[in-house]
Amino acid sequence: MAGVVIETATVAATEALGRLLGETVSAGALLLLYGELGAGKTCLVRGVAAGLGVDKAVPITSPTYTLMNSYSGRLPLYHFDLYRLGDADELAELGFEEYFYGDGVAVVEWPQRGGDFAAAVLEVLITVVDEKRRRIEIRTTASGYATVMAALRRFGGGVS
Repeated sequence: MAGVVIETATVAATEALGRLLGETVSAGALLLLYGELGAGKTCLVRGVAAGLGVDKAVPITSPTYTLMNSYSGRLPLYHFDLYRLGDADELAELGFEEYFYGDGVAVVEWPQRGGDFAAAVLEVLITVVDEKRRRIEIRTTASGYATVMAALRRFGGGVS
């Protein structure tokens, strides 16, 4: 699986990385965010929202209790948080898969609770290095993310 590893040392740097993702993804993108509680997943989503042109006045929060928040930008952003999902079948029963690979960008926190996702995804693994620093590995096997991965490689050393 092709990947890029970027280390961030501030919330602003993590958001900047997310902004780059939002600026370079296209309709149908599915980003799966892995990381422990407090790792910075929602922080990254705030950046994705900014990159998609979501109004800065709109608060981007984790949809832990509602499972999904949607936002309007140059493409719709569907932000899922599956932390409280009962089981993978519940996601299918609620019809949320219609948002994956559709007209917008779907970002899923805690995807391991949602069952299997198709291979055409961008996986984002966030590891807490210490109180401020995060190691963020972004990988995919899907050719549809070639532009995104190229932008990430150029961006790689520019985060602090």
